[in-house]
Amino acid sequence: MQLAEPRCNALTVDVEDYFHVAAFDATISQTQWHSLPQRVERNTDILLQQFADHQATATFFVLGWVAERFPQLVKKIHAAGHEVASHGYAHAKATVQSAAEFQQDIHRAKALLEDLTGAAVLGYRAPSFSINKSNEWAFALLQQEGYLYSSSTYPVVHDLYGTPDWPQQPYKRDEGIWECPMPVLNKAGKQWPIAGGGYFRLLPYWLSKKCIDSYLKHSSSPYMFYFHPWEIDPGQPRFNQAPLKSRFRHYTNLTRMEAKLVRLLQDYKWRSMQEVYQPYFA
Repeated sequence: MQLAEPRCNALTVDVEDYFHVAAFDATISQTQWHSLPQRVERNTDILLQQFADHQATATFFVLGWVAERFPQLVKKIHAAGHEVASHGYAHAKATVQSAAEFQQDIHRAKALLEDLTGAAVLGYRAPSFSINKSNEWAFALLQQEGYLYSSSTYPVVHDLYGTPDWPQQPYKRDEGIWECPMPVLNKAGKQWPIAGGGYFRLLPYWLSKKCIDSYLKHSSSPYMFYFHPWEIDPGQPRFNQAPLKSRFRHYTNLTRMEAKLVRLLQDYKWRSMQEVYQPYFA
């Protein structure tokens, strides 16, 4: 009896440095970024090697600010067979931008990434999943700028983001663009975040795996995982002046993350969003 092929899941990486995160917005200003130690290239190189070792391909949502300073890194990601997508240019939340500012940001990032790779950039992820009912106009601008899909919503309740009453499955919006929300697990009348990020780093691996397995068993939609290169870097500089809550979220279990990621790569089959979601986009 021939065994069924394991289900392909979408592996995504938000390529930004440790000082770009929204949790430090009030601690580090954008004018300081250039003067801080840059660690994103080193960390992303480690991920590229891990992905190669485990025959995994991914979608890298690259911040334009990073691409401008590390063009060879973007070319390396593309040359390794991964999908290069856009995380915007300056890591500004879409909820704090005007429509004109947002359009300029997504246009600048897309043009920069396409110049570096020579390939169309089709995907976009808003920093901090910051598209919601207050700025649905963003979808029309993404479509206008030539993006095929967005992965910018998380249907959960969270203090920093969340669209709990929006669709949980990939869907084509009236603006003509696909939205691929982050997966959630529906349990006990609540939508639980199971797509990675800080939750994966904070929770024990067995619990994350149990949640993923339950999702794969009960949902026909693709499973998608996301994280950041800085999450495997316990040696990154510390911002001790940041609020306690922000430091807890950012620094907890950095020493354990890479080993947990390796287990994830071993336990599941991973491909880029373009490949996993192709049946929807076709």
